[in-house]
Amino acid sequence: MNRVFPLAIIALAILAFATLVLVVAPGLQVTALGPTPGLRPYTAQQLRGRAQYVGLGCVYCHSQQPRSLAQAPDAARGWGRAAVASDYYYDRPHLLGTMRSGPDLFNIGVRLPSQGWHLTHLYQPRAIAPWSIMPAYPFLFEHKDKAGAADVVVALPPPFAPGRGVIVARPEALDLVAYLQALKHTEPAPAASPRDEGYTPAGTPP
Repeated sequence: MNRVFPLAIIALAILAFATLVLVVAPGLQVTALGPTPGLRPYTAQQLRGRAQYVGLGCVYCHSQQPRSLAQAPDAARGWGRAAVASDYYYDRPHLLGTMRSGPDLFNIGVRLPSQGWHLTHLYQPRAIAPWSIMPAYPFLFEHKDKAGAADVVVALPPPFAPGRGVIVARPEALDLVAYLQALKHTEPAPAASPRDEGYTPAGTPP
């Protein structure tokens, strides 16, 4: 029993040290950072779309963190420069992602700025890429006999188009696309290190 107290003190000291080094110190570093120069806050519509992105689980298959050239050829894939902490200043929660079943979306608004493309892709990914494993989200859309003046009609190739009427985007789909279009991290990263030199500009094809 006389050894329990010293062991408990040592264990608590190790835990406190690990918390200080791995949680508190990095937190203070990040808190001191402002946004990347030129980075803008999300609009109300983009925030609603971001909530859709989270709710639909997009983060499980897509990352938003291109790596440096020293780690991976993400820039050569056309995903833009490597991400830095200040790029996520307005992100709550951060959507870095841990899987890449689909491509990184850090700069998808630069690579694919078309609203029509994204709407078609969300309604039926196989209408654009037959080999795609991405799930379709038809519940974000509505089948109407005729489009109204304010409706956004989704362009679909014949195999995926309805036999009659049109497919129009619901507000949830338009919000999600607005968020994806906002992902344009073209601002130069602040305080770039020497290893960051040579990045392919955002939007450059592989």
